[in-house]
Amino acid sequence: MIRHLATILGPDHRGALRRYLAWLIAHPVLEGIATAFLVPVLRSVFDGDTQGALRHLAVLAVLVVATCVARYQQTMRGFRLAVVTLTTLHDRLGDHLVRLPLGWFTTEKVGRVARSATTGTFTVTNVFAHLLTPVVGGVVTPATVVVAMLVLDWRLGLVLVCCAPLLYATHRWSASWIGRSERQRDSADALAGNRVVEFARAQKTLRAFGRDHEGYAPLEAAVEERSRAGGRMLAETMPRLLANGLAVQLCFAALVATGVAMALHDAVEPAALVALLALAARFVGPLSEAAGMSGMLRMAGNDLGRLAALLDEPPLPDTAARAPLPRPGELAFENVSFGYDEANPVLRDVSLHVPAHTMTAVVGASGAGKTTLVRLVARFFDADFGTVRVGGTDVREMPVEQLMSQLALVQQDVYLFDDTLEGNIRVGRPDATDEEVREAARIAGVDEIVERLPDGLGTRVGEGGASLSGGERQRVSVARAVLKRAPVVLLDEATAALDPENEKYVQRALRTLMTDSTLLVIAHQLSTVVAADQILVLDEGRVAERGTHTELLAADGRYARFWEQRRRSRGWRLVAQQETEATR
Repeated sequence: MIRHLATILGPDHRGALRRYLAWLIAHPVLEGIATAFLVPVLRSVFDGDTQGALRHLAVLAVLVVATCVARYQQTMRGFRLAVVTLTTLHDRLGDHLVRLPLGWFTTEKVGRVARSATTGTFTVTNVFAHLLTPVVGGVVTPATVVVAMLVLDWRLGLVLVCCAPLLYATHRWSASWIGRSERQRDSADALAGNRVVEFARAQKTLRAFGRDHEGYAPLEAAVEERSRAGGRMLAETMPRLLANGLAVQLCFAALVATGVAMALHDAVEPAALVALLALAARFVGPLSEAAGMSGMLRMAGNDLGRLAALLDEPPLPDTAARAPLPRPGELAFENVSFGYDEANPVLRDVSLHVPAHTMTAVVGASGAGKTTLVRLVARFFDADFGTVRVGGTDVREMPVEQLMSQLALVQQDVYLFDDTLEGNIRVGRPDATDEEVREAARIAGVDEIVERLPDGLGTRVGEGGASLSGGERQRVSVARAVLKRAPVVLLDEATAALDPENEKYVQRALRTLMTDSTLLVIAHQLSTVVAADQILVLDEGRVAERGTHTELLAADGRYARFWEQRRRSRGWRLVAQQETEATR
């Protein structure tokens, strides 16, 4: 847990963490020593030694003051670290997330980030403010008491030493079960949360198929599993916490029984026994509190582990020095192989060259590796083997900021921010002039949308662009790319699902982009494919064919079959039943 806390706080606050831990241990040690001085005080009182009692009381007073100072220092330093967490953790998370590969951001991991940014932050502050003090004190104070007991009466001290394995074994047994139950509950919570979001997003589909009244089975199953996981956690936690407390009480009972037996056999004076048992009571109290809090600390430890694991995610390797770009606008793959796991390579020894200011269309069956090709250019991931070059330079030798300045990415699934149309277009280049924004909007056909909106470019589009159609959102995305004026534009099936009206505007924008940029397009629309200067046909992760439209048709290979299938699909039409019967 301490390692996780150090990771979460970061290197700037590790010195403060060490000082906090030092005071965290110093306080219960001083408390244990102060408690041990009750024995000589009581012995002096029982023996009628007033001077000795006063001397011991003076020492005890000094120890009590030192204990209070240590407690104050430990508490205040803990609260300071909690405040540091509240004020800096989200910034550290944000700074770390922007350095992770884009391919890392799956739906599941984004959900984990959301949980860590909320419950994780609260857990860290709670550990400093409330959990560590009773648990560490509940272990260190009794350990100090055991040492003192060995000095004052080795026989009773030996009883406490013999009890230690039982207490440790009980704690480990209960804590491991509680931690496992909490992990199961957390997984169920995360799944249920994801299903709720999925249910909300899928409302159009569910209602279209009449499933709004029948419920959503995946969500119901996730909620049911969450309920079961919570019930299991409660059922498994309480008996183990009780077992912890029972073990502590059994140890105290063994100590009392040993002391009574010693007193009956005149092995210890009754007055001394009373003093020693008073000391032993300080052994029981903190241990009981620690036993009650240990389960919560283990659950908090799981939260800390997940948060630390997020901060330990390896960032995308980066360099500070800007790299030269000897051939601006060019793209090249040199013997590139890549797989999302070692057993299933997606790209196999791919080599290709995309000259500057040309358009290359990539076609192929689903799973052939088309999207992966684009992702490697944008460094969603780094190639396992081979080299990807942008502008003649290996993308791994370029600072991420420099690489992103060379690229504009237009994807099929467009996300618009809850901002104005103008604000969403300006994402492409925030410092663009108003005239440049309007020109980009005109080229991408957004001006036609603007004419229909009450506030023009100042109209808010809603979260995700909810007030616009899918084709209109795509136009805004293309306008961003036009405004950015990047040397390379990557289009991942950007025209695949467009109606003829929106496709017309996007095609016009592509022709404009070709004058200043290099285009790498994953394409299905015939008009896009035919307009390409070069066509690449991917098959099972390899470049099966390459050439112009005419050359590939003449080769009568995979591309020719693709072209024929697309041409036939465009010729499909629905006819009336009577027309069908008339042709029989």
